[in-house]
Amino acid sequence: MSNSNQQQGQLDIELDEKTAEGIYSNLAIINHSSSEFVLDFVSIMPGIPKAKVKSRIVLTPQHAKRLLHAIGENIHRFEIAHGEIKDSEQPPIPLNFGPTGQA
Repeated sequence: MSNSNQQQGQLDIELDEKTAEGIYSNLAIINHSSSEFVLDFVSIMPGIPKAKVKSRIVLTPQHAKRLLHAIGENIHRFEIAHGEIKDSEQPPIPLNFGPTGQA
């Protein structure tokens, strides 16, 4: 590692300005194969019949499971601090999204 003062095993992570802005998503589409999970993040806007995938993340099955646990733990901590997150029922979204089931 470039910084000699860093503790051994510590990872130096850089976050550039554009990435720090984030990408808004209100829909995630998840597919998997025997070797990977593919998460596509989409932003759907009212009255607009077409939506584009804004970001795609490809994970190993092991990393997908670690992500599941990490999100669950963070939701638990959030709800302790801010109260239960209410899951409002929404109508199903008809999707026309390329090939299914394979990554």
